[in-house]
Amino acid sequence: MEIRHYTKEDESIFFDLLVDEGEDWGEYYGPGQTNYVKALESSITYIAWEQNIVCGFIRCREDDGFGVYVYDLLTRKICRGRGIGKRLMERVSQDFPDQPIYIMSDVDPYYDKLGYRKVGSIFKLT
Repeated sequence: MEIRHYTKEDESIFFDLLVDEGEDWGEYYGPGQTNYVKALESSITYIAWEQNIVCGFIRCREDDGFGVYVYDLLTRKICRGRGIGKRLMERVSQDFPDQPIYIMSDVDPYYDKLGYRKVGSIFKLT
């Protein structure tokens, strides 16, 4: 397993992962795909590779020393249960050792299982 920074050359195989995940990720690869391409370019994104397959990714942003915010974390269905998500999180922590890592989650039980502590909520202004 190799974890490395996402590059523009990874774009097509990266989006194959999102398409494989189905409708839950449709807003990322659908008609607004150009928006997510821009988000990837301006974010800190790592991909997990194994045997020429993108097994997972994490996308986050650094807030000028006030923390790193994780926006997206996904492990390919056939690769789940092998600790890839946790390894991606650890990579972010290793690269930003002096900053807190904050995770924006819609799957709290996963982060509970990893032993992460909930410290707040996110609200959406509509």
